Amino acid sequence: MSTSPDAAVPEAATRPRDGHAEQQKLPLFALLALSTAVFITSLTETLPAGLLPAMSDGLRVSESAAGQTVTIYAIGTVLTAIPLSAATAGWSRKRLLLTSMAGFAVANTVTAVSSDYSLTMVARFVAGVAAGLAWALLVGYARRLAPVPLQGKAIAIAMAGIPVALSLGVPAGTFLGSLLGWRTAFLTMTALTVLLLLWIFVAVPDFPGQERGERPRMLYALRVPGVTPVLFVVLVFVLAHTILYAYIATFLDDLGMGGDTDLVLLVFGGASLLSIWIVGAQIHRRLRSLTITSALLVAVAAALLGVLADNTALVYLASALWGLGWGGVPTLLQTAAGDAGGEAADAAQAMLVTLWNVAMAGGGVIGGVLLDTIGSEAFPWAVLVLMVPVLAVVAAARNHGFPAKRPGA
Repeated sequence: MSTSPDAAVPEAATRPRDGHAEQQKLPLFALLALSTAVFITSLTETLPAGLLPAMSDGLRVSESAAGQTVTIYAIGTVLTAIPLSAATAGWSRKRLLLTSMAGFAVANTVTAVSSDYSLTMVARFVAGVAAGLAWALLVGYARRLAPVPLQGKAIAIAMAGIPVALSLGVPAGTFLGSLLGWRTAFLTMTALTVLLLLWIFVAVPDFPGQERGERPRMLYALRVPGVTPVLFVVLVFVLAHTILYAYIATFLDDLGMGGDTDLVLLVFGGASLLSIWIVGAQIHRRLRSLTITSALLVAVAAALLGVLADNTALVYLASALWGLGWGGVPTLLQTAAGDAGGEAADAAQAMLVTLWNVAMAGGGVIGGVLLDTIGSEAFPWAVLVLMVPVLAVVAAARNHGFPAKRPGA
């Protein structure tokens, strides 16, 4: 998700080229570098979810306190994404991309070697700041790399790093952490980032920065029919998901399934990939029904985890349903915000990114409070309660926000 001014300025992608055939080619090597940057950004954000008990022991804090490493990351993104993207609008795109990735290398290295909780939290905040820069850059960068007819495919390739991080990165990081220690998982992230810096330096073309343009009209966007319901669903849906996902290792550990965390996350991630494929194939005609189905699947998964979590097979079934429900949600909500926003789509997308990270921060805090006051068994029920208003708002927004028929469909 991007708040980038680049997203509205694809002019570099339309530059003249030599012949129609060349215009139909995608710079795959460069786009894969951007996809790897997205992978590192997403995995750095979610990696603590699978390592929480070990991080808690290593930092000598409670698991709820360790869960705030997710919260502080999201806060760093929320506070800095829009102002930093505006402040660095004049920077060359390659310089900005290298700077943001270098921020991840530093933050993950400090996280890996720190035994002090406060220092770890500072490092995670820095990682969130780097994420704010990256998300405000990557979609527009991918668009500018491609000829106009292939810009959608270019963005899809770049954004493929998200499901790969979700389906493979987090389970692999969890397995590596259980095998060699959680610090090794973060050091591995640093090594990958260093290799990526070299890859970007060699293979990714540069583009000039942007002239300072008109600021997105946030208040105007909120008055556009459909935008507010979509943003409400973003806030509550992501909040519900994060409450459980940020503490999934703790939840499973309390069930006596701590050793299966990587496998549960692998099932969740594989189902998420399938969900992304289904949504990509059907979203043009069925955005509303897909959104309702996604919310229902997450609600059913939460109910299973709340009532039947003592059955190992049903925990795996619930994780599969959860992944099927969640995997396509970012695509669905981003598309709904763009459709509803119309001429104010850029402002709607900027608010979506901000609220997404507000919800992640809130999920980390609320999950920590629930863990300390009630216990991890409260997580599924919190998800289930929050899915009720999500379903109600999507069902009510049938004319604007989540219409039965998308514009142009």
